[in-house]
Amino acid sequence: MPIQPLTQQSFQPTVAKGGIVLVDFWATWCGWCTKFAPVYEESARMHPDILHATVDADAEQQLSATAQVQSLPTLLAFRDGLPVYSSPGFKNSGQLEEIVQEIMWLDMEAVRRELVAQHPELAQVTSAPQQQAAAAVMARGPGIAAGPLRYGWPGLVAR
Repeated sequence: MPIQPLTQQSFQPTVAKGGIVLVDFWATWCGWCTKFAPVYEESARMHPDILHATVDADAEQQLSATAQVQSLPTLLAFRDGLPVYSSPGFKNSGQLEEIVQEIMWLDMEAVRRELVAQHPELAQVTSAPQQQAAAAVMARGPGIAAGPLRYGWPGLVAR
């Protein structure tokens, strides 16, 4: 599956679709982004079932600011509409593959239980879109995201 560029308008609907969505925030002037690009492209070829997307941090400054991207490249990951990973910095192919495998093997029922344990008011939320809109913020590693109750754009905050 080709890598899909995202904008402020397409970001939320894309990550909310379900499945696994990886998002690489990058810029043309960023040397580490240039080095990460072929690693990311190879991951997209190896995992056609995972949506690999990019955000041009220069062109989408508001989206980058909302996501609190402070260094490039920054990789965000979503699974079933929930933020499960956020980390800045270059990753080699082995590191990226390890991240992908951890996200693939996440027990999403446990992630949802942890989310409800952290935010009991979410137990009242019944529909998936509402649950996605109420989910938490980015985590440094795969698992439920910690942070404010609101999820969505604006409001997503990287740890």
